Amino acid sequence: MQYRRFGRTNLRISVLTFGAMRIPFGELSPKERARAEQNAFLTMKRALEVGVNHFETARGYGNSEHLIGMWLPHLPVKREELIITTKIAPTPAADEMRRYIDESCQRMGIDYIDNLDLHGINNYELLEMSVRKGGCLDGIRRAMQEGIVRHLGFSTHAPLEVILDTMRTGEFESVNLHYYYFNQRNYPAIRLAEELDMGVLIISPTDKGGQLHIAPEKLRQVTAPYTPIEINQRFLLSDPAVTTLTVGAGKPEEWDAHLRMADRVEPLNPEEQAILQRMDETMKRELGHTYCSYCFECLPCPEDIHIPEVLRLRNMAKAFDMVEFGKFRYNLFGNGGHWFPGVQADACTDCGDCLPRCPLKLNIPALLRETHELLTGAPVKRLWR
Repeated sequence: MQYRRFGRTNLRISVLTFGAMRIPFGELSPKERARAEQNAFLTMKRALEVGVNHFETARGYGNSEHLIGMWLPHLPVKREELIITTKIAPTPAADEMRRYIDESCQRMGIDYIDNLDLHGINNYELLEMSVRKGGCLDGIRRAMQEGIVRHLGFSTHAPLEVILDTMRTGEFESVNLHYYYFNQRNYPAIRLAEELDMGVLIISPTDKGGQLHIAPEKLRQVTAPYTPIEINQRFLLSDPAVTTLTVGAGKPEEWDAHLRMADRVEPLNPEEQAILQRMDETMKRELGHTYCSYCFECLPCPEDIHIPEVLRLRNMAKAFDMVEFGKFRYNLFGNGGHWFPGVQADACTDCGDCLPRCPLKLNIPALLRETHELLTGAPVKRLWR
């Protein structure tokens, strides 16, 4: 396991982070509950065994904070050796945020939070609510003065422009965002983080990066002899500005697929560069004149269709048989709120507003209809708030 400096926090964080989003559970029988609690313990214990020193959770992740608090005294680690990040959504009032911080500490049985993220600054309205005078930042600053919060960052699913403007406020020491081989839209945010000396945590690169743990055979053939998880890890960790990758392990054995590259943070070698080039070439060859470059020039759409995201999912489904991942993401449209905005592609009215702006001259309405037919299915909801 390698460790990196988490920006100007100066924390030394393992390049793999335990994301505690998948250990929580709902209503269970006493016997099932005991099994689920034991699984959470073993998953956390395994994280420590492989060298992870950073746990990341959130107030909104069911009973995740409670499970950390339940097992922390029994884990083979001293409190000062473990870095804990929790996330709390922006609140209108400082006192409300201050109370939530205390509640998170109580659930986890800790007297300080190493790193607090404002959870989900996903649009300008939430950014304004976060930084305005008398708002939640005032409550966080109070907690920092009291030594209860040591560092402040933010997590985001926002458009790139919102992310960059949030970083430029100077209020945050780290950013928690989406960035993967299959979605490089936020590359400018990685470079700005480097410039501002901010830590960078990548949100769930195995799952949100393409459900790489269940990658189709076609993708596996293209990335061989690496697994899709491994080449994505190398793509990310070869960039020194990327501090750590969240692994949302729900079972102890789910760590195994991520370990072979946990010691690899050097620049890409020729073999790895060739694999990534092969992935690029496969994408463009399979899609031909229908390849979408994800430039975002087609937005805004009058019907609120997130055209680039719809066509990105089409790219992956057509080029690498990643249909199940495409369905998983596509059927969040209409159900994801500000975490995953937009509606499904069948809302297209053929108005043609997007067509003159597309530099590749794609027949966007036709591609939207095709993608809807390919990926539509039962509605999907986010796992937690």
